[in-house]
Amino acid sequence: MTALARRAFQPGELRRRAAAGDVKLWASLLILVWAAVFMIWQGLGFAISIGSVFAIWAILAVSLNLVVGYAGLLSVGHIGFFGIGAYAAAILTSNASYEQLRTEAIPTFAWPFFAALPVSIALVGVAAVVVGVVLNRFRDDIYVLVSFGFAIIAFNVFLNGRGLTRGAFGVHQIARPAIGGWELTGELEFLILLLVFLALTVAVSWLIVTSSFGRVLTAIREDEQAIEVFGYRATHYKLAIWVISAMLAGLAGALFASWTSFIDPNSFILLESVLLVSIVILGGLASIWGSLLGAMAFVLLEEGMRFLPFLPAEYVGQARQAVLGILLVLLMLFRPQGLVGRYRL
Repeated sequence: MTALARRAFQPGELRRRAAAGDVKLWASLLILVWAAVFMIWQGLGFAISIGSVFAIWAILAVSLNLVVGYAGLLSVGHIGFFGIGAYAAAILTSNASYEQLRTEAIPTFAWPFFAALPVSIALVGVAAVVVGVVLNRFRDDIYVLVSFGFAIIAFNVFLNGRGLTRGAFGVHQIARPAIGGWELTGELEFLILLLVFLALTVAVSWLIVTSSFGRVLTAIREDEQAIEVFGYRATHYKLAIWVISAMLAGLAGALFASWTSFIDPNSFILLESVLLVSIVILGGLASIWGSLLGAMAFVLLEEGMRFLPFLPAEYVGQARQAVLGILLVLLMLFRPQGLVGRYRL
């Protein structure tokens, strides 16, 4: 028996693993019970809305965890890809008479949603390749700063590219998905569609991380230079997972645009990037289940604080951010790998 195997069977190591398993179990049960009680308390209509918000954030969180958790690349720019997917789908599906609104006219195509969706995802993929080639030149702190810069650039394009995005006026009348002559106008119908795409996202992500490709990503996270000694081109793997992750974020953006039927640049500000990274950290790095838990906890926190009787409505937004910040600080102190994560940030 090797030294590593002997260490794994030592009583202290076994107790540590058992404690870690207990934390994961209790964290999962707490969040799931919290979700169930909250939705029963607020009624079916509110539960459907909460489920829709959760599904969109969960797709985003799972996509970002592929880069941050498995590849070890801390990016704060994924909200830019979320926005590109949303605006691409909005422009391709919208058919509003903007000229009558006395604001900038934008090109509209009135495509069906399911025709616009793959094109939107492909456009996000092209943008991700361009950004990824630049990002691959950097590491560590500089990588984070450059991804931060991309988020700033994307937001400014959304805000100032009035001939394409209508700037602060936003894009209206975004089409809902339709299957034949059946348009998914109901909230329950759209929630089912969102959950189907979430399931597909989880399935694709699971196939990636459990494949040999995923094992190389984990090795890159641990020691990029060592993996290159064995003949693997780390930059190629990092670019590939970056593009896949961005395209999944673009999928979330397209679904978000269709669900809300209206988007403007305020949905893609830097704060949203920080919140997305926080969700991934909260749930746990390199854990798909952790991303789902983190998204659910965030949505419950965001919506639940609106019902606190002692909290004035004008302070709800600031209180959410403060509570989330406190949770992250406590996690960094006592459980830096997140609720069910495998690695520390």
